[in-house]
Amino acid sequence: MKVFINPGHDTTYDSGAVNPNTGLRECDVAAEVGARVAAYLEAAGCECQIMQSDNLAPTPAGRSEYADRQGPTVTETANEWGADIFVSIHCNAANTAAQGTEVECFGGGAGEQLAQCIQSQIVGSLGTTDRGVKYMSKLLVLRYTDMPAVLIEMAFIDNDDDAALLADKQDDFARAIARGITDYECIQ
Repeated sequence: MKVFINPGHDTTYDSGAVNPNTGLRECDVAAEVGARVAAYLEAAGCECQIMQSDNLAPTPAGRSEYADRQGPTVTETANEWGADIFVSIHCNAANTAAQGTEVECFGGGAGEQLAQCIQSQIVGSLGTTDRGVKYMSKLLVLRYTDMPAVLIEMAFIDNDDDAALLADKQDDFARAIARGITDYECIQ
């Protein structure tokens, strides 16, 4: 199975959400977890490609603030590589009180199955609040990929309890995500 991993955001242009008390950045957590997911999946026999970039999709509906960026977008790269699945890894943020894990997908079918497998593994392994699988048809990385795709919101980086998990349990998140992907592979 070919797995395209997109750690969310970008260390240069947009670091994503940041914990207001510790300075923990979403882009750094996503990059570390993404690299570990790839290592676990490669050990299990999967082929992985990682691309961390906010240059998401070549579309007029895309984000104009990225118009100056050169090169292929995340979704173009995943599609051209022929990935079997696409996984975007993120940290959520809201109001410093919200907590938990959710996995977002474009709609039903294989994407929803993949989302359910990953959601179950993260919640079961780390004991995070189960916010469920959500349908997000407007997210560019879900909309413009040719394969089943999910966006994982591991936990809330602006909540200090969740942020502690994101800082201290990156390997646990990575193992849970990799197990969710291999669970999905077994049911296909």
